[in-house]
Amino acid sequence: MLTPSPRAAAVEPFHVMRILERARALQAAGRDIIHMEVGEPDFPTPEPMREAARSALESAPLGYTPAAGLPELRRAIAGYYGRRYGVELDPLRVIVTPGGSGALQLALAAVVGVGDGVLTSDPGYPCNDLIASLLGGIPRRAALSADDGFAIRAAHMAAHWQPRTRALMVATPSNPTGAVIARDELAALHALARERDAALIVDEIYQGLTYGEEDCTAVALGDDNVFVVNSFSKYFGMTGWRLGWLVAPTAFADVLSRLAQNLYLAAPTLSQCAALAAFAPRTLALLDERRDLLRERRDVLLAALRAIGFEVPVHPGGAFYIYARIPRSQDDAASLAQCLLEEAGVAVTPGIDFGRHDAERMLRFAYTTDKARLLQAVERIGAAIGVG
Repeated sequence: MLTPSPRAAAVEPFHVMRILERARALQAAGRDIIHMEVGEPDFPTPEPMREAARSALESAPLGYTPAAGLPELRRAIAGYYGRRYGVELDPLRVIVTPGGSGALQLALAAVVGVGDGVLTSDPGYPCNDLIASLLGGIPRRAALSADDGFAIRAAHMAAHWQPRTRALMVATPSNPTGAVIARDELAALHALARERDAALIVDEIYQGLTYGEEDCTAVALGDDNVFVVNSFSKYFGMTGWRLGWLVAPTAFADVLSRLAQNLYLAAPTLSQCAALAAFAPRTLALLDERRDLLRERRDVLLAALRAIGFEVPVHPGGAFYIYARIPRSQDDAASLAQCLLEEAGVAVTPGIDFGRHDAERMLRFAYTTDKARLLQAVERIGAAIGVG
């Protein structure tokens, strides 16, 4: 009897997708569900992108694009780094991908061989370890300390280094903690990877969504061993369009293009046409307004959760998540998440999606709905755990 390959069979579930599926089923049955589980704000795709998509449907051929993406979109992305971050970037280093996930897969496929180590953080984005494993790599997680603000520091990562470590993966702002890596620490991580002949892969898909923290980019570190992943889903509000990009060293441009040709041919053409409008001044002004609304939501939810006994080790400086330790009266975060969904109609994500270190006590809350609904959610949570 045919069975899945060992690597495929070993894939663990992404619990948030199971929760989302159940939440939608409850909604379809007539329940009022407050969604705080997935990283998808309630803002629609900005009108300039929708307008560009409508225009493309009417006038563009919409055939395949080059594997690395529309040349004009690659130029637009490079120009964005120049205007916003003061970084001169050759468009040839930009590879347009099917979502940020496609960029992560390309970066890892380009540098990781069978038996190579990939160093990631705990907590962190779970798919990093999965992709590394499917490529034959060996993921290793460095546990981050809540007492240190879940900070990713070069000295700490060096202590977890293995002889065959080939890639160091970090994220800023972080999912799930919202922690932001400072410019000097990014430079130290870059130096660590470079001196050990490894790639530094920096996930910046929440770039632009920072609150009182410096919004910098690892692209500024140079053109040697740095791979920067980004996406049109989060700051740019294009979830569902499945479009991202990778900034890679010049020396990797050709191999990445060949990998893209064979793995997915090209990113969706209509999405690329829509994204050409993402960098227009009126679009960026709207996106910054939305960022300010998210900051207000963060502040409201942070205070409300703390008031009912949740401990938040990190004041999130970016993204749109609060990673909170459950009250001591509760036994287990995964069980609590299930209870909150079924009994209170509030969907949240358990910490076991993001690692093992203290994960059974952690929940991730996405402040992706309006302030009134966030407060309603906390009221329901408080009633469910007997507070308030």
